[in-house]
Order: sequence, then C-alpha cells, then structure tokens
Amino acid sequence: MCSVVGIYNNPKAGKLAYYALFAMQHRGQEAAGISTSDGERIYTIKRRGLVTQVFQPEDFKVLRGSIAIGHTRYSTAGEDSILDAQPIFARYGLGEISLVHNGNLVNGLELRQELIQRGAIFQSNMDSENLIHLIAKNQASTLRERIVAGLHRLKGAYSLLVLSRSKMFAVRDPFGFRPLSIGKLRSGGYIVASETSTFELVDGDYIRDIEPGEMVIFDGESFTSHQIFNPTPKRCIFEFIYFARPDSQLFGENVYEVRERMGRELAKELPVEADMVVPVPDSGVAAALGYSQQSGIPFEMAIMRNHYVGRTFIEPSQEMRDLKVKLKLSPIKEKIHGKRLIVIDDSIVRGTTSRRIIRMLREAGAKEIHFRIASPPTTGPCFYGIDTPTKEELIASSHSVEEIRQFIEADSLAYLSLEGVFRSVSKKPATYCTACFDGNYPI
Repeated sequence: MCSVVGIYNNPKAGKLAYYALFAMQHRGQEAAGISTSDGERIYTIKRRGLVTQVFQPEDFKVLRGSIAIGHTRYSTAGEDSILDAQPIFARYGLGEISLVHNGNLVNGLELRQELIQRGAIFQSNMDSENLIHLIAKNQASTLRERIVAGLHRLKGAYSLLVLSRSKMFAVRDPFGFRPLSIGKLRSGGYIVASETSTFELVDGDYIRDIEPGEMVIFDGESFTSHQIFNPTPKRCIFEFIYFARPDSQLFGENVYEVRERMGRELAKELPVEADMVVPVPDSGVAAALGYSQQSGIPFEMAIMRNHYVGRTFIEPSQEMRDLKVKLKLSPIKEKIHGKRLIVIDDSIVRGTTSRRIIRMLREAGAKEIHFRIASPPTTGPCFYGIDTPTKEELIASSHSVEEIRQFIEADSLAYLSLEGVFRSVSKKPATYCTACFDGNYPI
C-alpha cells in the first residue's frame, strides 16, 4: 500500500512532507522516512514506527532545503527491517539521489539476480532498490535519461518520486495502478502525493492526477510533463473500496461518494428486512449510509472504534489481528440488544475478523445479523502493491458464499456484484484493475 509525498520549491519542505505523511498514515504503519535537498546535499532520516514516533523536532534541523520526498511503509516486498524503510538514498556517477516507491514490481527478483550478476551490491530486500542500481549503472549523461531507461526495465506497479539535489521526478506506471496527484501550495511551490486528502492539510490546491505512463519533472519554478509510456489504464478498484481516505479525490472522483453509491447498489441488489444498518468502522461507514438511504432502514453507529489502534488487515500475524479486533471495536449493547442488524463491511479477506465481529454482536444481544459486503468476493491475491494473502488464505477462493456465511456465523451473507461496483464509479470498467475479484491480471 504505502504512501509517497514530494514537496518542491518550498522553504518548509521537510515539515510539509511530515504533515502530509501524517495524513496518509493509514497507508502504512511500519516505518516512515523523509529525504530533503538544499541544492548541495541530500539529507535522509528514516526509522521504524508511526510518523509521529519517527520524527522529532530536532530532525528538521537536519532535514533542510526546499525539496523533500517522503514515504510511509507497508511491506509488500522485502522484510520488516530498517534497511527496508524508504527513502532509498545513494551516491552515484551524477551525484546524489533518493527514491520513494508505492507499488510492487512483478519482475523484481529477476532484475535483482541480473544486477547482482553484474556486480550490484544490494543493501535492502526491497524491489524498489532495483531502480537505483539501474540508474547508477546507466551511462546516459542526464538523470532523466537514466530514469527513463531504468523504468523501461520494470514490470509492475509504481507511483514513485525521485529526488536529485536540484530536481524532483514523479512517475506513474503505464497502467496507473496506484494513485499520484499534483497540488499547488499556497505558500509557494508544489506537492505530489498518493492522496489528495493531504493537500488541504498543508494549504495546497489540487491541480490534477499524474497520468498513467507520465513523468513530471519539477525544475526551476514549475514542472514539465513527459509521456514516456503508452498508457493502458488499470486503476486499482480496491483503492476505492478500502484503502483511500474518504476525503481523497481518487482517479477523478471523491472516495466517499463512490463508497456511498456502492452502499446504494448493495441495497438495490441485496435487500433484507431489519431494524437498523450498522457499519463496521471506518471503511464501512459511507457504504452503510448509502444502504440506509436507499433502503429507508435507520443507520446507527452501533459499533465504536478505538482510533489509536492500527488497521487489523495489515498486521503481520493472525494472533495480532485477533487481539486488535478486540482492542479496536466495541458494540453499544443498548442499541444492539434484541435488534435485527444489517452489518456493512467493505470486504472479507480471511473471514476471521468478520467472525469475531459477529460473535461480539451476538454477545451484545443482536437478534439477527445480516452481513452485507460492499464489494465482490476477494478470490485472488494482488501483485501490484497490496499485501493481500496468498490465494490459499483468501476464504472466497475456496469457499462458496454459503460456506463463508457458516464460517463467519452470520444469519445471511451477500456481496455486491462487480457490475454494481462499476455502476458506482464514473470511468469505464475496462480502465480498472479488478484482478482480486475476477482473476484478470493486467500483467
């Protein structure tokens, strides 16, 4: 998942990058880092932990300069160690360079072996480090040429930022799997980020998305655009369903509104008699509101969330996920007791979290629990930057809807159809990647 941010031509670049990363903490909670440049040197600080834990006030005396790139880590390749935190910094023939990457390279191991055979010495387990070596080994006279040549060797998903001592490069892969947008800072300069929800926090205004296959170069007072690949848009549909913040503008439309429309479609496709509609917070809230509005069944926030606990889905072990469900969610018994509930969630991955939620609601006295999912069954893993489990761990890959219903112990279970998802978004269905639902992998 991860988040990336770039700040260009602003005297408070390091601090603005920090605030932007804080706004995107939901995209990765393992580590965070920032590199800045003052035109002569690149300075980097990265550590394991949340953004507020990683950076201390004295760090911004080190992180000086008017250009910055930053990253919050959520591992999809590599290991959970400080060596695998980003940005990745290196000195090479043209000077100094730093890089941040959101995505996953499907040919990362293949490239790594080739580069090792050619004498490269890797410092991390990340697929992102391949590009640093490709840039360093290239003999072209400009960094732009070296980056472009390196990118043509990569296969997979990447929204990435490259920092030199005087420039910043922002690139999306030809499919545009992961989001990346440009904003104008009111205090001067530009921001590039995985999510537009960061822009308002740092007093920025959304300009546009970086297009699939586009490289944007920030140099001097402004930026230039270069289409370096023929685009074949395959935007990640799961960004809408789960990952992105509701207040973000994603692939041209507001995330909250899309989720609300998914809830309406869910109510049209899968009605059921009940006393109240209850979301699993937070990613189920907008869909539950849509379901309530469409069905006329009252909406109630009958499950409360502790916001000081991270996302259960991205915890490394099942034991930790189970514990975090208890820590994170608690029912309001007075609302639930004796009631028939329609419980709305965004997805079911392994099924274990859903079962714990349903048991919790039963203990609180729920009379009936009808589970409704605002997406189709997740039947395949993602290879493009989302750490969904192996196919064997995905419950919908080997179990029918009825078998899943029995496992999670719901009175009924139903999923939104893929057609219902497509009715909820504005762009053509062919421009989205839906491989986790239908097995149609673009690469």
